[in-house]
Amino acid sequence: METTQSFFSGFTPYDLLFLGEAALRTLWISVLSISIGTVLGAIFGWILYEGRWIATLTIAPVLDIFRSVPLIIQLVLFYNFAPIVGLNLDPFASGLVILTIYTAALVANVARGGIEAVGLPMRRAARSLGMSYWQDLRHVVLPIGGRAVFPSWVGVALGVMKDSALVSVLGYVELLKASQILITRTQEPFLILTVAGAFYFALSYPLSRYALHLENRWAQ
Repeated sequence: METTQSFFSGFTPYDLLFLGEAALRTLWISVLSISIGTVLGAIFGWILYEGRWIATLTIAPVLDIFRSVPLIIQLVLFYNFAPIVGLNLDPFASGLVILTIYTAALVANVARGGIEAVGLPMRRAARSLGMSYWQDLRHVVLPIGGRAVFPSWVGVALGVMKDSALVSVLGYVELLKASQILITRTQEPFLILTVAGAFYFALSYPLSRYALHLENRWAQ
């Protein structure tokens, strides 16, 4: 009994609740950034595919920057320089903005690949049947291209969910930041990080399993 008490030391059920609330914050910022970023990324991917030279010259370099520069640097730079241009954002809002743009930059290539996955003969056939350009995109490109790149999108979503831990450098108390706070207080890094890892697994596993279910269903 004494060994058990010494192992768990100061870790209490309230600490577990604290980590659970932080996990919900991680889920919230991840869902928002992935959802908004996916919509923006799909738009950017369509623009890149269409090859409008003005849009390509302006958007492509910006997306390359967000894909290439480490996310933690983007977060710190934006959070510290946003007030200079009059944007007084809290850590959550700053993290959401950068995570959203970062997601959009990654999804843009995925979306462009999805459009390219639909062969031109199929699209010409759709147009010959009387479909408009937008009907072609909605009824032909989106279903076929979306299925083709769905696994890649899932990989992006899971990556962004894990990368959301970097928002902790801004002071946003998500799962990693909460773990650091508890480690400082309890001096139990192994226990707390194990629990935090279990929460991350609980957040990510359902998405990966559901994605596998959809892929198997589409394959039938």
